[in-house]
Amino acid sequence: MDVRTLLLQQWASCLDKEDWFPPLEKVLENITLEQAIWKPVEGAHSIWELVCHLLFFEKRILLRFLGETANEPKAENNDATYRLPTGAFQNWKETKQEYFSVHRELEKILAKSDLEDLYRPIPDDNPLVLELKSLAMHDAYHIGQIVFLSKMQGAWPGKRSF
Repeated sequence: MDVRTLLLQQWASCLDKEDWFPPLEKVLENITLEQAIWKPVEGAHSIWELVCHLLFFEKRILLRFLGETANEPKAENNDATYRLPTGAFQNWKETKQEYFSVHRELEKILAKSDLEDLYRPIPDDNPLVLELKSLAMHDAYHIGQIVFLSKMQGAWPGKRSF
């Protein structure tokens, strides 16, 4: 198996293909605004904050790879990457859709780019193949947190099929 095939499988597992853990599209499918902003304790992150965090890093890598560094998201520190837009339900839906769109755009680039391009260093980062490997692991970690938050709220089914 080549690196592209392996990464495409990992990348799809994070978004829309069931594997050892549920993909984020499925996890977020029926999450309401109230569930998205809920926190179990002060200082914990909400589901929406976790999705904003994932979006921040994926969007940053996408725009750096495309050479659009002037448009990349900025944050003064890691805590700022969890920052929410305004709390309207429409914005929750838009955050999810933007994450799905950015994730799919990175998948298209991975699928269609020459291997040389995938191994080209990204400004201020590693080559795309290494960044996507790290992002897939990062996504899987936070998807687990999102599932746990969903379970705590009773939003995750007691039994589900794979």
